[in-house]
Amino acid sequence: MHSIALLRLLSSSALALTLATTTAHADEQPHEDRGPQWGLGVGLSSETSPYRGVDTETQVLPMVTYENRYVRVMGPSLDLKLPSAGPVSLALRARYSDPGYKASDAAELQGMDERKGGLWLGARADWRLPWAQLTAEWLGDANGRSDGQQLKLEASRRFKIGTVGLKPHLALVWQDRDYVDYYYGVRAAESRAGRAAYAGSSAVNTELGLQLNLPLAPGHSVFVDLSHTFLGSAIKDSPLVDRSGVSSVRAAYVYRF
Repeated sequence: MHSIALLRLLSSSALALTLATTTAHADEQPHEDRGPQWGLGVGLSSETSPYRGVDTETQVLPMVTYENRYVRVMGPSLDLKLPSAGPVSLALRARYSDPGYKASDAAELQGMDERKGGLWLGARADWRLPWAQLTAEWLGDANGRSDGQQLKLEASRRFKIGTVGLKPHLALVWQDRDYVDYYYGVRAAESRAGRAAYAGSSAVNTELGLQLNLPLAPGHSVFVDLSHTFLGSAIKDSPLVDRSGVSSVRAAYVYRF
């Protein structure tokens, strides 16, 4: 398998991988005291696509995580940790992401040029409060394919019912005009009957989700993430899109050592 194809597969499980590390470590001592930690497991990912004619994609994927006091690796994401500012944890982030498509993915996309994914670079901040955790993440297109930018603001809170951990979360995701126009726009040369030319503008998506963490034994855990994203109007208005929102279900088994 080509390296880009492998990264594309792994990118679809990024949320499950993030869940497997951040949820698992939330109630443990800091990595500065604990030393390096590996995680191995397997994940199941199923999510709908916003694009017309593209079926729900379900995959079973291997999972590898690693974290020490300097770095955190979560599938397609690599974080370089920075010194904390009080209760705020800071990191520089690199992530591979592929929200694009090929014309062969659906009959409705015939005549469209491929929209490619790539490397995104930016930063992340996590602020732990007594009543919630606030997260901000900014990423920019490092490959220059869309020249786009994304900003995600998220609030979450963790509860426990017996041994089961629950974490509802709400996020707003702003995607700039370049991002939306690249992935959801239709160039004049790509227009067809029933598919008018379309120039995208910036959009704000709203994400709602619930994460569950079930410890099985020391070091062994099962994680489930359920989420739904309400798409911004600039994305919903695209002739390539036939949904007002997309949903995903991800589950993972992880052994940490």
